[in-house]
Amino acid sequence: MKKRTVQQAFLKSVPVMAGYLVLGTGFGILMRNAGYGVLWAASMSLLIYAGSMQYVGVGLLTGGASVLTVILTTVMVNARHLFYSISMLGRYRDAGKYKPYMIFALTDETYSLLCDGEVPEGVDANLYRFLVSLFNHSYWVAGGILGNLLGAVLPFSTAGIEFSMTALFIASFTEQWLSSGDHLPALTGLLSTLLCLLVFGKESFLIPAMLLITGILTLLRRREEAAP
Repeated sequence: MKKRTVQQAFLKSVPVMAGYLVLGTGFGILMRNAGYGVLWAASMSLLIYAGSMQYVGVGLLTGGASVLTVILTTVMVNARHLFYSISMLGRYRDAGKYKPYMIFALTDETYSLLCDGEVPEGVDANLYRFLVSLFNHSYWVAGGILGNLLGAVLPFSTAGIEFSMTALFIASFTEQWLSSGDHLPALTGLLSTLLCLLVFGKESFLIPAMLLITGILTLLRRREEAAP
């Protein structure tokens, strides 16, 4: 069972591997160009493990940001995790020794792989989810190290490289749109985000958008449960 669980978890994580190696490499290059070596890149990827926040973190490090600024920025950038992770509580409840790491490693991409709750037949469900999370994490760390090492020996222009995270989110949205027959949640997220962007501006729209999306989806779910 363990061998099959490892195999299935790896196969599930392969799409994320392609993205994380490229995006992690971009982060590693940014770190090297900012004057931070491979230990910095590896440590941030291993211990922080927040793609978009790590890209932002490069600017915070080089700009000498205060601790308060770092805290507030981190909360704003990663606030979405508080909302979509709620749907994973039931699946992680009985995860035992795997639970702390699985909570830490629940990135956008790992969530997209595990949120449907489907587990291949003949595998340990908790070990399977743990390994998917672990494989994805290892790809990100490897990409960060590789990029930092490449940045030390090859000249790179980092202009526009920060758009890579946006590109990944667009790809994830497109994949979920194509694989799901119910587009209402996706449309809810898209329209709510656009509305809050117009109302609150690009610096402050994230948390209001998440609250609005959560509220609407909660109402829709209650309506479906109440329907005969």
